Formats: sequence, C-alpha cells, structure tokens
Amino acid sequence: MIENPLIAEFVGTAVLLLLGAGVVANVNLKKTIGENQTPWVLITSAWGFAVFVAVFITAESSGAHLNPAVTLGLAMAGKFQWSLAGGYMLAQLGGAMLGSWLAYLLYVDHYKATTDEDTVRSTFCTGPAIRKFHNNFFSEAIGTFMLVFGVLFIASPKIEIDGLEVANFGLGALDALPVGILVWVIGIALGGTTGYAINPARDFGPRLVYQFLPRKNKNADWPYAWIPILGPFTGAAVAGILFNVLT
Repeated sequence: MIENPLIAEFVGTAVLLLLGAGVVANVNLKKTIGENQTPWVLITSAWGFAVFVAVFITAESSGAHLNPAVTLGLAMAGKFQWSLAGGYMLAQLGGAMLGSWLAYLLYVDHYKATTDEDTVRSTFCTGPAIRKFHNNFFSEAIGTFMLVFGVLFIASPKIEIDGLEVANFGLGALDALPVGILVWVIGIALGGTTGYAINPARDFGPRLVYQFLPRKNKNADWPYAWIPILGPFTGAAVAGILFNVLT
C-alpha cells in the first residue's frame, strides 16, 4: 500500500491517463495496430478498465478519487474533508500530466507520422462533436453527475490518514470494478457529445502537456477548455447536494 495519500492520488491518476490516453492514441494515430479497429468500443472499454486498475492500486491509500470532481462531490456530500481537497486536486492534476506525457513518449513515432493536428490533440484532451457551448457544458455536467452520484452509492470503506483524527470516504479495492463499469457505461451512453472528460484534471493536465509539445500548427483549443473543467465541477456539486437530500 502506498503510505502517502497524495502520492497515491498522483500515481493513480498517472496510471489512469497513461492507459486512457494510450488507447486514444492507439485508435487515432497513424500506423498503429489499433488504427482500423472499432474506435468507440475500444476507447470506452479501455477508459473503464483504466479506472478499474487505477482505483485498485490506490483505493486503500487515498480512497482513489483520481478526479477533482469526485473529490468535490464527496466533500459536498460531507464524506471528505475540505482541508484535504486542494492537495488531492493538485496531485490529480500532476498525475494526469505525467500519465499523458508517458503515453506520448510511448507513441512518439506515431505522433510524428500523424499530420492532422485535431487528431493529435484528441489524444490529450476532449472536444465537442458539435460546438455549442451551452449543450457541451450540460453534457459534461450530466455525465459527471452520473459518475459522482453513482460513486456516492458505491463507495463504502473509510480510510485513515496519519495525523488526522478523521475517517475519510473512499473506494475500496473491491469497488474498483463497479466504478470502472460506471465509467464505461457513461462513455457508451453519454460520451458521444464531448468525449466525456468528466474529470477536470484528466482534460486540463494533458491539454497543458499538448500545449508545450514541439509541434507546428498545434491548437490546444483554449476557448473550449473551461467546459471540461466547470461542467464536471457543476455536475459533481449537484450530485453531492442531491445525495444528502435523498439520504
């Protein structure tokens, strides 16, 4: 077990992004084995399994939030300490950046072989199928609402962090599978509009990595970048509040 919960969140989010960004690269980039496979089935399945692996690795150390929106939703529901939320979110952002960078290194030759910059950007961060910001915002909010609302009913164990006289809400190792399935079904059912970021760190961290890559004609699409940040936070907050009302 990883002793430090912030290191656990960092490692877990890095694993999540390495596996998740890796499958998008495998499906979208030129001359990969996965280029001609069925893209959406591969992508949604791999993200679900990536969540399963990352949660399983970190559950007993940090509660395996791996997502600032999940951290916010748990705090809004009174299941996680607000004083720890900022540190968790920074660790998640750093892990997301590391994981996406490792996926880039793994596929670097295929990045060089891919000239369409929209395709390259899609392996780092999300973008809308139809660019209507109010609908895109709603899509991210409702997708994250379903994630956090589901997590609040799935999560059961308490984690104890040295130096704090509290028990914090998290996901146990056995709950890694249902959370992975939850992410999988959200992707299949609700992800077609925006690519279902449903995780501010998952989108913003890799978008930063892409911004600093030595590529010509890169476009990180910063005008859109606020949607996969504020949309998930909004959906998570509503989920936390509604959970308290219903339970």
